[in-house]
Amino acid sequence: MRNHFHLKTLAVAIATLSIASVTNAAGLDRSGQDVTAFFQDGTYAEAVYTYIDADVSGYDSANTNPSQNAYERGDKTGDIAEAYDFFRYGVKADINDTFSVGVLYDEPFGAAAEYTQSNFVSQGDLDASISSITDGAAPSLAAAQAGIGALAAGETAGVLTAAQQAQLDGLRGAVAVAQAEASTAGENTNVEVRSQSLTGMLGMKFGANKNFQIYGGPVAQRIQAETKLRGLAYGPASGYTSTSNPDMDYGYIAGIAYSKPEIALKAALTYRSEIEHNVDIAESYPLVAIRAVAAGATVEQATALSNRASNYEITTPKSVNFDFQTGINPTTLATAKVRWVPWSDFVITPPLYNDTSKISYGPDGLNLVEYTDDQWVVELGLAKRVAPALAISGTVGWDSGAGDPTTSLGPVEGYYSVGLGAKYNLTENWAVSAGGKYLWFGDAKGQLPSDKLVGDFQDNDGFIAGLKVSYQAK
Repeated sequence: MRNHFHLKTLAVAIATLSIASVTNAAGLDRSGQDVTAFFQDGTYAEAVYTYIDADVSGYDSANTNPSQNAYERGDKTGDIAEAYDFFRYGVKADINDTFSVGVLYDEPFGAAAEYTQSNFVSQGDLDASISSITDGAAPSLAAAQAGIGALAAGETAGVLTAAQQAQLDGLRGAVAVAQAEASTAGENTNVEVRSQSLTGMLGMKFGANKNFQIYGGPVAQRIQAETKLRGLAYGPASGYTSTSNPDMDYGYIAGIAYSKPEIALKAALTYRSEIEHNVDIAESYPLVAIRAVAAGATVEQATALSNRASNYEITTPKSVNFDFQTGINPTTLATAKVRWVPWSDFVITPPLYNDTSKISYGPDGLNLVEYTDDQWVVELGLAKRVAPALAISGTVGWDSGAGDPTTSLGPVEGYYSVGLGAKYNLTENWAVSAGGKYLWFGDAKGQLPSDKLVGDFQDNDGFIAGLKVSYQAK
């Protein structure tokens, strides 16, 4: 007689607690966009709480000259990763033996980072800033201005040598950076990105034994962000601030699944579309005002130019998830997850930031955030029923990251992870699961959009704790 591996007793405690973040995974990936709640038998509902605490620290660069990209080890940055938590909910029901419906909520993308020390904090000391940027050649604002005055006449007359012109440009740049520093004295670099997603799903089973299922539906996604760049690390961009208002836009999900209940086998391939957001953004850029005043504008005119409200596009990336499980014996279940996200196609390009950068970096300007590689995530797990109402599980995982060097607002190159969890069936229908994971983060250099290296982050780690309450009735 063939054994049947009942999913109710083999269910994995935390197999669906995917983990990702701008501070501990590739890009802005946070929840992993898990959909496995939809593949549970009968009527099913779950509520999942996840808490992530990462330790990401390193050293800034002692080279604060905006025109030189080389990294020189400087001071400690302290821990820049902010702890955060999020929720995920899922509800699924069978209409009949062919059709199923479900609704899923998660928080797919996000970031939470803040520098509280080092060259990523604005000091507001004009003389110290200028001396640092010019390697002591101009030890104060007065000295820099005197140097500019001495060379400016020669520039007007067209008699400066190439070396003298370079010196003049360097002094002007140093003064601009120092003035931007002074306008935001004592402020920290920080970034926060929040998103919410609601997915509706309709599935249809087919085949002789209803082993196959196609599914899909609409996705509503909301996203908002705030960014502050501060300190000598950001050179002329120090003082830049942007606030993106919440925007709701829509995409879709589609996939195909196969199941074989006799051995508790389930496999699903899920595609999520990219979603294009048209975001209202308010930007402030002190460098714009500094340049405007130098060109003869009044303070009022310069202030107006350095603050802009506009609209731009952010396209959150598409993704592909593969979820697999199979019974090994009547009390043991094996699981596997694979996720791909093309972060190399993702950019954040605020209009004022981009327009200002065109002066120094050509007609295309710079993106505020971009990545060089696509993300791959692989997680393997085993679950074992050790008592009629208790199952335990273990997982190992790997995240490829999205390139190194990477943005200074999320300087981690993927991770390795191990996890443990347990699920206890409180009643025939209700269960509670809990677990945790430990992560070893990949070393990464922090880089500005201009390719300047501003930080080195090594030997970092973090942990994740999760709690899930679920209901299932067949």
